[in-house]
Amino acid sequence: MTPRETPPGATDCHCHIFGPAARFPYAEPRSYTPEDETLEDYLALLDRLQLDRGVIVQPSAYDRDNACTLDALRRAPDRLRGVAVVGAEATPDTLRAMHRDGIRGLRANEYLRDGQAAYHGGVRLAEIEPFFPVMAELGWHLQLWIDARHLPELEPRLATVPVPIVVDHMGRLHHSHGTNDPGFQALVRGVGDGRYMAKLSGTYRLGALKPDYIEAKPFHDALVAANPDALVWGTDWPHPRPDGGRPDAARLLRVFLDWTTDPVLRRKILTDTPARLYDFPQG
Repeated sequence: MTPRETPPGATDCHCHIFGPAARFPYAEPRSYTPEDETLEDYLALLDRLQLDRGVIVQPSAYDRDNACTLDALRRAPDRLRGVAVVGAEATPDTLRAMHRDGIRGLRANEYLRDGQAAYHGGVRLAEIEPFFPVMAELGWHLQLWIDARHLPELEPRLATVPVPIVVDHMGRLHHSHGTNDPGFQALVRGVGDGRYMAKLSGTYRLGALKPDYIEAKPFHDALVAANPDALVWGTDWPHPRPDGGRPDAARLLRVFLDWTTDPVLRRKILTDTPARLYDFPQG
């Protein structure tokens, strides 16, 4: 990507930092055991991809121990923000302290199997609801990990959420369900009227196949058409538990740029909306 194709301030809005495990041991039990993918590895990736900023999302391998994420934020405060995972063990003062370190949201896991969170370490929406007042005070958002097919049944509760709601990975339903799926259409409507935001990330998590992930393009296009001001993009690096093999982050960015050729749209999705949502300096 030379000359640079990403706009100034371009942001990867979904990544994870792992390890070193000797310093930040993983939770027991956990759904997977990652290899070390450290802050230094991630900052080098940002530089290679010509991305100026990144957003670390607390991974489930650490459960509710946000120490690794917070350490990375403290070490690169100009380039990084974060999304934490906490539950009833936290207090409003816990969140305020996290805010000082760069956290700007909490992640809820409503991606369910048999009525339970699909992985160890996921915090259900009910545990986060008591924090909505302090989240609103701090200007945070709610990040929602969900299969969009289940979004309609959750919408009455989401209607009472007083902070922005950001849906992970384009709703993360398998592409075989199609863009006319009622759940995905609920996401499109919510993005269109500003009730929801969405991450144009995780194309491979829709079951799309590398190298072109073309099966995910209709979902990307539908969300961009609905409201480009309510969208952000992310690599999902280092791609924990990927379907179909680990993707290449540079290829995922190339796909996004090929699907989003308008420089105005690129700037909205890569720079302007992330700056507002994650409280990066504007301009």
